[in-house]
Amino acid sequence: MLELFVSAFTTLFLVIDPPGCAPIYAGLTANASARQGRAMALRASVIATLILVGFALFGEQLLGSLHIALDSFRIAGGIMLFLIALDMVFEKRTQRREERAEKIRATPEVEDVSVFPMAMPMIAGPGSIASVMLLMARAQGTEQTLVILAALLAVMLLTFLALIGARPLIRLLGDRVEAVITRLLGVLLAALAVQFVIDGLRSALTG
Repeated sequence: MLELFVSAFTTLFLVIDPPGCAPIYAGLTANASARQGRAMALRASVIATLILVGFALFGEQLLGSLHIALDSFRIAGGIMLFLIALDMVFEKRTQRREERAEKIRATPEVEDVSVFPMAMPMIAGPGSIASVMLLMARAQGTEQTLVILAALLAVMLLTFLALIGARPLIRLLGDRVEAVITRLLGVLLAALAVQFVIDGLRSALTG
């Protein structure tokens, strides 16, 4: 069970990318007070958690209602994650997040960023939704399901802590260190994405 927890935690951590969300959140809440910043961080984390848990528990039924085979979703999810990994390695993902943040900052009437863009699509985006559904598809029995949900909750707790400590964290790490970490995480995510595709193809061909 420990191996499953580590695997699920690693996958979700790489996709959700709490260290990558932190600088964007810090920029979006630059003019907010410390209390407002904590409140928005909490709301964003809770909303994103509810979305991901919902897809984890009921995503497979949704696929069934749409007549989508699980192997097809596994392959498509792997390809999607691989594209995200490429963006991380070549710094495109961070660039798009910053552009989205600039648009939000340019709209004065938008103050609460907890739902958009933080909860969705930055935390509970297509990649994280696909990842949690793929992980749940591997779970066999209630115990493994609970292990994966525990890994998800652990990642979301770290995400909340990263948002809370976003401003001092950015000052501590600096832009260069953040870029290096993002690229390393991107390489690991690419390997995980390829494994998802291989698993999906193997299951489809042998099934």
